[in-house]
Parts: sequence; C-alpha cells; structure tokens
Amino acid sequence: MKKKIISSLLAVSMIMTALTGCGGGDKPSNDAQGAATSSGNETAAPSSSGNEDAAEPAPATDEGKVINIYSFNDELRTRITAVYPEIESTSEDGTSSTLKDGTEIRWIINPNQDGVYQDKLDEALGNQLTAADDDKVDIFAAELDYIVKYTDADIDAAMPLESLGINPDTDLADQFEFTKTVASDQNGVMRASTWQACPGVLVYRRDIAKEVFGTDDPVEIGKKTQDWDTMKATAEELKAKGYYAFSSYADTFRTYNNSMEEAWVAPGETVIRVDQKILDWVEDSKEWKEAGYFDPTVKGQWNSDWFTAMSSSAKVFAFLFPAWGIDTQLKPNWDGEEGAWAVTNAPLSYNWGGTFVLAAEGTDNPQHVKDILLALTANKDNLTKISKEYADFTNAKSVMQAAAQDDAFASDFLGGQNPYTYFTPGADAIKMAPLSAYDQGCVELIQNTFGDYLQDQIDYDKAKENFETAIRERYPEITEIQWPE
Repeated sequence: MKKKIISSLLAVSMIMTALTGCGGGDKPSNDAQGAATSSGNETAAPSSSGNEDAAEPAPATDEGKVINIYSFNDELRTRITAVYPEIESTSEDGTSSTLKDGTEIRWIINPNQDGVYQDKLDEALGNQLTAADDDKVDIFAAELDYIVKYTDADIDAAMPLESLGINPDTDLADQFEFTKTVASDQNGVMRASTWQACPGVLVYRRDIAKEVFGTDDPVEIGKKTQDWDTMKATAEELKAKGYYAFSSYADTFRTYNNSMEEAWVAPGETVIRVDQKILDWVEDSKEWKEAGYFDPTVKGQWNSDWFTAMSSSAKVFAFLFPAWGIDTQLKPNWDGEEGAWAVTNAPLSYNWGGTFVLAAEGTDNPQHVKDILLALTANKDNLTKISKEYADFTNAKSVMQAAAQDDAFASDFLGGQNPYTYFTPGADAIKMAPLSAYDQGCVELIQNTFGDYLQDQIDYDKAKENFETAIRERYPEITEIQWPE
C-alpha cells in the first residue's frame, strides 16, 4: 500500500475514476429509521462459487486473531452470518462474532449519512501501515456512490481479487456485468465483489388499484406505468379519486439520476458538472407537485412523513424501490394485512444502491477474507438462501433467472406474487450513469437544497446557491460547479 496514496485518503485529495456501468445509487442504511473463514484447517467452510470452475481454497497461512469488518449498517453482518458456517456465535449487541477456530470478527459500523462512515474508514485505512495486526482493516463495505474512491488503482486501498486467489472470470462468472464493471478499477481489475444487484420496480397498493382502475393485476397496472407520459395520465386518474401517485419528489429522483450522461466529476478533475437530467427532475417535480400528484405532507425521504406514507392510512399509490427497499423500508412501515402490495414495471429502468465488499490492502487475514468473499458473493446456494430469507435480488444471473420461474420465491407480503419476474428483466435492462467518488455528497445535497425549493421555502436561484455552498463545505477541493446552459 502506498503511503502517499493512503495519506491522500485522509486529505480527501482523491484521483477520480468514472466507470460506465452502474451509477447514482446510494442505498441508505437501515438506521435511517432509527438506526455479517476458515482458518485453513479441516473444518474450513467450502469456498466454491457453486460451479465447476470455482477456485481452490488458498493455501493455509498464518492468520491474525481478529478480523475487522467496516460497514455502514448491519446488513453486511447479517448476510455474512447467514451464509458463513464458520461463525459459531455473535455477541448480543452484534459488535463481535467468534469463529469455530477462535478467531474474532469485530463489526465496526458507522452511519453513511454526512460522510461519517467514509471519514472513519479513511482514518483506519490511513493507519493501516502502522497499525497492529489485530487493528488492521480486513474487509470493508462501500456504497455505489463512492466505491470508485476505494477501487482506484492509484489509491491502492483495496486488494485485487486475484491477489486473494479469486478468479473473476471463473469464480464470479455468473455475476451481472454491470456489477463487475463497477467493482473494477480504471485498468479493469476487479477489487470488489457484491452479493446483490439492485434493479428497481414500481410497488403499488392493490386496494387503491382496484378502486381507481378496477384491477390490481400487475400486467394491467404495468400498462399504466410503462413510461413517464403514461404515468402522468395515471397520476391524474389517481388524483381524481383522492390519491397520490407517489409520496414525494424524492421518490422519482433515482430514475433521473441513473440516466445522467456524465459523471458528477470527471476523472482527475475537481469540477462538479450538474447534469441536465438533474434539472429535468427539478422541473418535472415542480410540475407534479403543483398538479397534486405528490403527498404535500411528505418532505423528502428517510423521515417520519415518508414512513407514514407507507402505512394503511396513507393515500399514496406507489413507491419506486429495489428489492432491499421493499424488505427493509416498506414492510416494516406497513401496518395492514399481508398481500396489500404488488410490483410491476417502473416508468424507466433504474438501479438503486448496492453494497460492495472489498479486501483491505495490508490485511493479515487473507485466507479468511477470501473465504468470506466467496461464501457471500460467489456461492450459488448461499445466494439462493439470501434471496429466500431476505428478499434480496442477488448477484447471480442463473440464480435470479431460476427464481423468476420458481413459485418458492413468491412473496406473502406481495399477495403471493413472485417479484423476481419483474426484477430480473429489469436488471438486464439497466444502463447506468458513470460514477465518481463525489456521488454520495452530490446526490444528498442536490436533493436537500432543491427540496427546499420544491417546498416553496426558497427560490430556484437560492437553491443553486445553497447547493454550491454545501458542496464546497463537504468537498473543499472542488474548484468549480458548472450548471447546464
């Protein structure tokens, strides 16, 4: 690991890389509502990817006594615990687990919001060269909105998977291509892997659909949500019956953000370029809000108003969610009977989120790390289990294609519907915007500042000014903010 590059992490002076593949997706942590190895001995867990080309386990080496895993919510811990059989026990507070060989896993979790997680991770990576073995970062998670900061070959914070003994061409051959592109550095070398892909769908209330349209059939409702022009006419029908199409302007943001033609920041530059698609979102959101298609009581997302809009007392027809959104946000906030919701196609294909798992350069537990990554992101049986138990759309094409045809994947929450029949084609259609390491801040702050405008608290020019101020505070190295002409 290069000292000068690790110190650059702490200085937030990063070399940017734009990757064409999957972009604009920061999946907020579950804490938004209030507020996862073998030792090389005979008891080692299988590390095959579920196909004949799986790499052989790496040779046994002297491993450390502690595996430090950094993440921004509890999701990574729960998924690893579910599929990694070497975990023997976990503390009641979820901060540590013990493996069968006596190795301890320490789960170090900090919130994504306002860059807190990245700050804590950067500090730990900055100390990686001098830290005691038991204090070194071994595995860390990265969201889509900032993964390129950590996969950058010049920063050298994450190990190439091949250095761990993982062959992407064989062990990860079944992954969706856009996730492999996102997980690669500027030289095409994979430095991360993920157990999930996050294609989005439209999730709607069956009872409202029946009242307004006379049917709750997903195929028929899909005809009314097939594109934005059609969706607008559908919103007018809903309004006439006293319902809102979506809870707020924030619900539609990801479909626009995913369609950006350029990255927020180009490789090697310090200029933020606001894409025209973002201003289209502002303009369209203003029109929809004034037309009465959004619930006026809901101010954005990840707040009590938004969660209330998911309840049985709400008048909101639909939400735009990937699989994790249904499982971690909609289900916990729904207080009615199961079977009240269904999914269909969204007006535009999009991806929202994705948690990538990286091996820290300098880890003293390469064997354990390899086994965990393969168990979590390459083993088809494990990925099938995750999909069944957590309703995740997992990152294996054959597994998801099979799930779309398997009644065992039907959801009681969705009235017996198999949501993978809509998720799987959506994944194949995803064409994402380029990424930059500044995406998280840009996505958060553009919604915050223009949210004030859409709530009639400030005018348009003031929203632009506030965005520029907030961006410079978050990223002092930014030299210019450019707006579409």
